[in-house]
Amino acid sequence: MQPTIYDVAKAAGVAASTVSRTFNRPGRVNEATRQRVQAAAAELGYEHSPQNRALPGGRHRTIAMVLSDITNPHFFELIRGAEQRAKASDVTLVIVNAEESQRIEESQVRDLSPTVDGFVLAASRLSDDALVALAEKHRVVLLNRELAGLTSVTMAVATGCQQILEHLASLGHRSFTYCAGPPGSWMGAVRWAALSAGAEEHGLTAHRVGPYTPNVANGGAAADGALRTGATAIVAHNDLLAFGVIRRLTQRGIRVPDDVSVVGFDDIFASEFVHPSLTTLGGPGAHAGRLAVELLIDQFAGRATQVGEQVRLPTELVLRESSGPAPRVPPPHLSASR
Repeated sequence: MQPTIYDVAKAAGVAASTVSRTFNRPGRVNEATRQRVQAAAAELGYEHSPQNRALPGGRHRTIAMVLSDITNPHFFELIRGAEQRAKASDVTLVIVNAEESQRIEESQVRDLSPTVDGFVLAASRLSDDALVALAEKHRVVLLNRELAGLTSVTMAVATGCQQILEHLASLGHRSFTYCAGPPGSWMGAVRWAALSAGAEEHGLTAHRVGPYTPNVANGGAAADGALRTGATAIVAHNDLLAFGVIRRLTQRGIRVPDDVSVVGFDDIFASEFVHPSLTTLGGPGAHAGRLAVELLIDQFAGRATQVGEQVRLPTELVLRESSGPAPRVPPPHLSASR
């Protein structure tokens, strides 16, 4: 078996990316390190050639990151972290937009399969069976989704939703409405399951409306649907939908948070700067992206200790202006329904 850059890196006591730079960009490596790498390569019989650039067990030194919706700012931090980790290993990262479509995602994965060494699928809309079939032929890491037998990186949804429930209950709310996102969203389904299951123990009644496409434009319809339930708090599928909810409530003369509290998910950059600023559940997005790529590269390099590992990262409820005490006087939408 021919030695790889990983074998050389281990023998020389350096990172694989340093071995790659030694042969491909020698000007970026100091002389002492370059000599140590070349000596290790010579001892192992490693010969640099274009073929040697392929990852162990791979062919192209390229991986694809497929996003359910590239226009969603939530993915920006995931992409940033993924690019940082890929660059550190001298791996090319291809970013692909599935446009919230299972059909488009299937087509993109099929077209890319011959030219990449593996996939990071972020919030994939593929069916469980399709994901299992893909993982039988290619290396796959899921991001923002879990499936038994496949390696994945997600946020700790259950504990995060517990934080939301505790927050609303502490403010005196007795009911909330969840504005659901796309029907095929695994994360959305898990969020609703956690919120609805934990509501009763916090003295809350849970309502659900939707599904809605999770963007600002659809927040108006989500707000109208939520108001019909009579809840004094609204939990939106993501921050973008929450922005639209707040805008619609304002248009209808309903004050946030005096009349209705609003909570989102993801803690995207703009959440701090909208008015009122948005209370939202966030997590380490860039770290999640880095970790997903690292787990995929570990599979290539034969370093994966366990295929099917499920990593859950901690979440944090960021408290801002959009959530407040439940109103003592019935808000306009409740008064109108009586």
